[in-house]
Amino acid sequence: MVHMSDLTNKQIMQNIFSEMAKGNSKLFVESMADDFRWILPGTNQWSRTFDGKNVVLTELFAMLSSTIAGPIITTAERFIADGDYVVVEARGKSTTKAGNPYNNKYCFVFRLADGKLKEVTEYMDTELATAALLDSD
Repeated sequence: MVHMSDLTNKQIMQNIFSEMAKGNSKLFVESMADDFRWILPGTNQWSRTFDGKNVVLTELFAMLSSTIAGPIITTAERFIADGDYVVVEARGKSTTKAGNPYNNKYCFVFRLADGKLKEVTEYMDTELATAALLDSD
């Protein structure tokens, strides 16, 4: 059975990732609630939580833009919606400022409320991130 909230939240994420596939993160940023939380789980150097839209933009996004050259392309491969949650399997295609490819695979678990992004838990290949992003200086 499909609930309207599933379609609505899934459509919101499909619209966001349609833009992200073009390297445009504007809709993604506009869709974040002010108290948006970005969680990188695990026990590695990437593991931490960014609390608040402003922290996500000034810390996480600033770190990415300092190591990635040009647009960050993230293409969704699958959307699974269940109530307030939308799981997005995606692949990234980027180049570091050192000229190295950075093509990670992701599983994002988004929680939405009132049409806004409230939280995301990002699962990725942390070894690849370490190799590509930290060795790019």
